[in-house]
Amino acid sequence: MSGVGLVRASVKETPPPPQPAVEAAPDPEPTSAPSAVVPKHLPRSAPTDITISPIGVRAKIMNLGVNADKTLQVPPLNKATLAGWYSLGPSPGEIGNAVIVGHVSTAELGPTVFFKLGSLRKKDVITIKRKDGTNAQFRVDGVKAYPKKTFPTDLVYGPNSRPGLRLVTCGGKFDEKAHSYVDNVVVFATGI
Repeated sequence: MSGVGLVRASVKETPPPPQPAVEAAPDPEPTSAPSAVVPKHLPRSAPTDITISPIGVRAKIMNLGVNADKTLQVPPLNKATLAGWYSLGPSPGEIGNAVIVGHVSTAELGPTVFFKLGSLRKKDVITIKRKDGTNAQFRVDGVKAYPKKTFPTDLVYGPNSRPGLRLVTCGGKFDEKAHSYVDNVVVFATGI
């Protein structure tokens, strides 16, 4: 699985999205350290909604798969207010890393669902409502921006012995020529 460019349209009128603070960067394997407290895990169930109160996110979640070239699908630009769950991986609350992506902005809408993702801090809480009526909660371990050319595929999609969550959007500078941001912002979180 490779990194994704989550925006294709020019966004000159939109201010740049918040970037992750240096102190919020996670350890190389933020959820691999042993812990005396093991978070409970849930059976598989598709996510339906995401709430991230510290940055004002309340959004529906759609299911995503992969494109013909094996890259992750993203929500269509006409649904840029929705987040998208990589449905071929773990669901939020299951053992492993659930991956949810969203647009940072579009030319038509300006800032969208994950515009403020880079301003999350360690210990912020993310709540995912699931189709089975349960909620999966996660505590942020860290937030980091990566150049799209060096997307941390293993840290995002790799194995995890606990319930993990990875939120991904675009960030960094906007490349006018490519009509895309140069980085991906990744939030690393662990189930609580």
